[in-house]
Amino acid sequence: MTDPIKRFTAEHPFTLGTRGSPLAMAQAEEARRLLARHWPGLPVEIVEIKVSGDAITDRPLAEVGGKGLFTKELDRALQERRCTAAVHSMKDMETILEDGIAIGAVLEREDPRDAWLSPKAAGPLDLPDGATVGSASLRRQAQLRAMRPDLKVVLFRGNVQTRLRKLAEGVADATMLAMAGLNRLGMVEAAGARALEADGFMPAVAQGAIAIACREDETDVKTILEPLTHAESLTRVTCERAYLAVLDGSCRTPIAGLAECVGTRLRFRGLVAREDGTRLLRVEEEGPIDDPLAVGRAAGRRLKAEMGDGFFD
Repeated sequence: MTDPIKRFTAEHPFTLGTRGSPLAMAQAEEARRLLARHWPGLPVEIVEIKVSGDAITDRPLAEVGGKGLFTKELDRALQERRCTAAVHSMKDMETILEDGIAIGAVLEREDPRDAWLSPKAAGPLDLPDGATVGSASLRRQAQLRAMRPDLKVVLFRGNVQTRLRKLAEGVADATMLAMAGLNRLGMVEAAGARALEADGFMPAVAQGAIAIACREDETDVKTILEPLTHAESLTRVTCERAYLAVLDGSCRTPIAGLAECVGTRLRFRGLVAREDGTRLLRVEEEGPIDDPLAVGRAAGRRLKAEMGDGFFD
């Protein structure tokens, strides 16, 4: 077998494409550290790819093309060979990949829960009547409105630092972010974040997971990425993404899901909600840990049958 790293040199290194936000860069650095651990001598560089979704912060993501904005331009950079591999927040990835693109690795998952940030309240139930919460996520908004229909929701877009600044400026009384992002940036304590347990507030599918995409036909790149995969994390996100695919979920539909490994079993919990929080459905499914696709699809089919036609209308 030929050495897969032989083609990469100081002049032509293995390049990791990423968005330019501080969190995206931190995730790319995590991927670079793992590559250095598994492939000593492999020259690796991080390449920033400009993504239009990062520049649009005054409108909900659903109005400007959906979460695919964050992945499609990285996929294009891969297809045009401007990078060897691309680092993604897996919750932003569509369930059907672009032609010629494959997931080469799923890194060990961080905390998948949502984080609650507020100088005024320990949680959503503690906010005063009519308080304002900043969020760009329909999933978070729907669950929040189901819990507290009196609260006002204002649009919060931008990177973690931008959202924290808006909170400090009093634009809102509270906001929610992913615990994984705060952990990777080392900002949990500084931000005063509290984790919201999934029993009461379900996270996004694949939240906290990092995927590294590559070109389908590059077997040597796949060989290099393969040892970076964390088996349990791959099992969990495979289940969650199978559930999402059945529901045909997008950023326009408030859908949540979390799979957890319990011994030799896989436990999945899912949720769909109307955007205004007036109707919320939950599902639980369990099955063998070695068949995550079946568990996720079964949960999706059950929930889809209960939703009926026009649930999101």
